[in-house]
Amino acid sequence: MIKTGKINIKQAAEILGVNPETLRRWDRAKRLLAHRDSPTAHRYYFEPDLADFLADNYKYLADLAMRWSFSKEPVQVLSTFYCPDSFVFKARLVRLESTLLKDETLSDIFSLITAVVGEIGNNSFDHNIGNWPNIPGIFFSYSLKARKIILADRGLGVLTTLKRAKPDLATDQEALLAAFTQSLSGRGPEKRGNGLKFVRKVVSANNLDLFFQSGQASVRINKKTDKIKPVKESKYLAGCLVTLKY
Repeated sequence: MIKTGKINIKQAAEILGVNPETLRRWDRAKRLLAHRDSPTAHRYYFEPDLADFLADNYKYLADLAMRWSFSKEPVQVLSTFYCPDSFVFKARLVRLESTLLKDETLSDIFSLITAVVGEIGNNSFDHNIGNWPNIPGIFFSYSLKARKIILADRGLGVLTTLKRAKPDLATDQEALLAAFTQSLSGRGPEKRGNGLKFVRKVVSANNLDLFFQSGQASVRINKKTDKIKPVKESKYLAGCLVTLKY
């Protein structure tokens, strides 16, 4: 359920994962101002209002990404954070790169950050095209304040796509290990793991931190944790959820 334009207070509360009374308190406290056509009229918001709030309040942004990724039924999400196809994703990736370029502390790695995000996002589209289980496209957002980027899809997941090239894979842990460490041959969807080895190399060589979950397994990669040891997650994720800290 993608929201654009004018958003009522009930819809805004669902997007932010709070109740409408919380939004009324935030409005009175001027934490998140609402619009009203008259003093007695109902409160409402515009998409940029909520997008800016989420970008400045990472915990609510991360919660939205989690709910969008794990929920069985579609949840309310802003069109600002949703890329229905690879063309939209690439356009927003260019915007991210130009934004990171303005940060002088990232002058040496802004292009590498963009490359990592591009590789992960493109994977989602390349390996789910025509086979999306429910909602096509990806969740893509970032918080400059928290210096974190989030990508998620509700696709087939790493295990399913890698089994096309390695039918012997049996668990999500095995699939993630293969994706980040093994060279995979083949064409089309069978190339899924090759790009993730590039991601691992860039992340571990720079001041970056990557969390990647698919199925019931996850890995964390950074300079201190370059050895890939997938751990079992208690909650199953059909697609993929990624956070990159820079």
